[in-house]
Amino acid sequence: MYGQLRLVKLTTQALASVSQNIRQGSRMVPSPIRPRDVSPEAIAQLGKVPRIRQNPVFRKVDTPEFRSIFTPELEALVGLFKKYNYELRIAGGAVRDILMSIPPKDIDFATTATPDEMKAMFEKEEVRMIHANGEKHGTITPRINDKENFEVTTLRIDIRTDGRHADVVYTTDWQLDANRRDLTINSMFLGFDGTVYDYFFGYDDLQERRVIFVGDADIRIKEDYLRILRYFRFYGRIAKDAKNHDEATLGTIKENAEGLARISGERIWMELKKIVVGNFGSELLLEMHRCKLFEHIGLPANPNFEEFKRLCGVLEQFEKPHYPILYMSGLLHSVEDVMELHKRLKLSAYERDLARFILQQREKVDTEYTILRDYQKLCLHQYVNRDYVQELLKYSNKVDLYYQLKAWVKPDFPIKGNVLNGHGIKEIRLGFVLNELKILWADSDFKLTADELLRQLPDILEKVPSTPNKKRRST
Repeated sequence: MYGQLRLVKLTTQALASVSQNIRQGSRMVPSPIRPRDVSPEAIAQLGKVPRIRQNPVFRKVDTPEFRSIFTPELEALVGLFKKYNYELRIAGGAVRDILMSIPPKDIDFATTATPDEMKAMFEKEEVRMIHANGEKHGTITPRINDKENFEVTTLRIDIRTDGRHADVVYTTDWQLDANRRDLTINSMFLGFDGTVYDYFFGYDDLQERRVIFVGDADIRIKEDYLRILRYFRFYGRIAKDAKNHDEATLGTIKENAEGLARISGERIWMELKKIVVGNFGSELLLEMHRCKLFEHIGLPANPNFEEFKRLCGVLEQFEKPHYPILYMSGLLHSVEDVMELHKRLKLSAYERDLARFILQQREKVDTEYTILRDYQKLCLHQYVNRDYVQELLKYSNKVDLYYQLKAWVKPDFPIKGNVLNGHGIKEIRLGFVLNELKILWADSDFKLTADELLRQLPDILEKVPSTPNKKRRST
């Protein structure tokens, strides 16, 4: 009984966030909510009430993008939910994309059926379900005809959040589910007859290319601080102008900047990668810096914006896409900055090493590296990935050299490590000797034979450092 009463209390507090919004006779979760159940303290935390469309069913779509989603498997899924009298609609980003005449890549579905009801339905119909871990978030993933997977999530209300995760209760009210979403443009639903359900004027904001939080921005951000970065990502996707932000929204973001420190580096990097390679990438990073976000996401407090802006312009001359970490390297001053970024964002080994390579080598361009042969030699070093060298050329705006190196077919080096073992060269010395031999080989226009190279061993061995650096990874 205590647990039930506590759940009702938490649900009441959650529903307070939309109690002022609901003007129609909409369906709620079990346990009716009366105005006297809502505490003044809970109402005081709500902030402003979202604008609500009097009739959310206001238009239909019948576009090529909408029709493209229908497969025999989707038709079968829709038929199952109809058979068992559960509502099913397209939710979130796919609706937004269809309304923007963009074929959706991923489609999420929302339903009035609970996870248990969906499982019972699919088991009865002998439909296989996968990704069992999604159930704790209210998501069931059926595989229809053993061809196509569909992620279907029960409508829900966030009743308690910690800035990263939320405790939820299920509902059958579409408006309540829409109310918990981050941005108005992501809060719409789409029926399979083409009906658009828009409670908070997301369609209007989409047409005007506005990025607006649902209701109170402060409340939405505190529910999940990652929404700060989602705001900037969707601004890049939606907005027509780089500097048309709502100042009040930016102020709220700045006030909540420290909350990003609670978000995992992996989640931050997923959003940041999309921001930096998207529209207005450089302008958005500058705005994020003004909002005091950098210190909480692993970037230096005094980023190298001059270099970053130069780099963004330079990369426009090369074929896309570009690695996000290549852009980020322009903001950094040193290898130490790279390692701080890696520590916070958990970069992949490739991303970490590419950024280190760029920071170590960029000052050598036009001094130590001037012609194609210099970059070919660089590719031959033991711990240097050829792709790193090509990225360095892009970074340095060496268009002709980039395409020349990209077209270069590297010949096979005529000496293998086991040959040097036969000459008593092992372990640490082996890497040094191989590098020196490869440089000689490159200087001969890659024409020296194995025997000709081996005759150079005595001179090379005289150069071997007495205590070679075992961890040496770049030049």
